[in-house]
Amino acid sequence: MKCIIISITLIVGFLFIMGCCEDKKCPTSPTNPNDQPYNITIDPADFEDTNITGNTFMPLVPGTTFFYEGEDEDGILVEVEEHITDSTIIIMGVTCIVVEAKEYEEGELVEDTDDWYAQDLDGNIWYFGEYSEEFEDGQVVSTEGSWEAGVDGALPGIIMLADPIVGMWYRQEYYEGEAEDCAQVLSLDETVTVPYGTYDNCLQTAEWNPLEPGIVEHKFYAAGVGLLRAVAVEGETGFEDLVAITTGP
Repeated sequence: MKCIIISITLIVGFLFIMGCCEDKKCPTSPTNPNDQPYNITIDPADFEDTNITGNTFMPLVPGTTFFYEGEDEDGILVEVEEHITDSTIIIMGVTCIVVEAKEYEEGELVEDTDDWYAQDLDGNIWYFGEYSEEFEDGQVVSTEGSWEAGVDGALPGIIMLADPIVGMWYRQEYYEGEAEDCAQVLSLDETVTVPYGTYDNCLQTAEWNPLEPGIVEHKFYAAGVGLLRAVAVEGETGFEDLVAITTGP
């Protein structure tokens, strides 16, 4: 499969940074991903049609809604609803599922985003872009951050590995100068408690954007559940914790 190309790139990244995460911090990429080539070939035959429930740390089952609560760096109440829809969109010939995320600050909608994901035959979840609207007083004021793989040189990245390896970094998105988020696997054995419950053997990742140096976020995922917590650890403060999950049409 042509997805092997990205696997080789990831392994190279892993070899560069082995051993850097002993303290589980790795606040910024030890080997800047921008210094590494990112050339991938996307073949629709390497992807599932619409079934993207096979990744243990990111099972995206249509009809499921995740509810998060937390605070931003100013201590303002933040609520996020992430709904796995049954809608799809074709990007670069790949059928992607649409995930709608709405963010509220003190009860007011501030952002509404459609994210586009697809799962390859190996179980990796790819991120093919997003359409994001920012709101003020109920009105759309910006669509900054929106991008689509295959348009203007943008390329998809992996949002969740099928088999995370401690120390490995990977690109989550690539639209040069606009969207360049990266992540690195820090741990596979964390215990995490959030309002929704306590989970062992959780995946911990660090995420950062080379376009915004010095800002780092850690995320924690439970097998069979998904994202439990996102917390800013450098450059900013704030967190979001999983409080509820609902299923339905």
